[in-house]
Amino acid sequence: MTASANKILRGLYVITDEKLIPQNRFTVSVEQALRGGASIIQYRDKSNDSVKRTQQATALKALCDKYHAILIINDDIELALRVDADGVHLGKEDANLSSTRQQLGNKIIGASCYNQFDLAVSAEKNGADYIAFGSFFSSSTKPEAVRADSALLAMAKKKLKIPVCAIGGITLEQAPSLILSGADMIAVITDILNSNDIEYRSKQFATLFK
Repeated sequence: MTASANKILRGLYVITDEKLIPQNRFTVSVEQALRGGASIIQYRDKSNDSVKRTQQATALKALCDKYHAILIINDDIELALRVDADGVHLGKEDANLSSTRQQLGNKIIGASCYNQFDLAVSAEKNGADYIAFGSFFSSSTKPEAVRADSALLAMAKKKLKIPVCAIGGITLEQAPSLILSGADMIAVITDILNSNDIEYRSKQFATLFK
């Protein structure tokens, strides 16, 4: 684990989605999640609008600093460096872990491992600070995602030394069983960003870790 992981990788992990948050409500919505107790924000925007992406990531960096939260950038090393984010999250098709470590130094690197434990073992060996398994439930954000079993979480807690994140269609009602199985972080998109009260919904999730 790198020096960056002095920041605790535990708790509610909120992932942004440009389809669920209107642009004029973007920072307001994220701040509501942070006020509710989100520990980690992942900025995920697959658009090609580099100006918007830089502006939004910069705003998120300021918010995360204000609330002592961690900012992770999805699959964009240059953007993470540009806004001095805490780290990046990589998928299977994204940049190589070893080369990413060379570029990011001691910043946080997370790796998606889907439903494959061998990927998690490899990610830890190659310097990942945390790994993510999922999708644990059907996901409207990624309907084509492979399904993962909660047994992966228990296995990871026994055999890996790095924190584990659960992702994929997770609701407030489903989160406790995943935490009991070994998830250090619960990644949520729809159940929070689609909520009528983002702050309160985030607080409900965050309370599960207390």
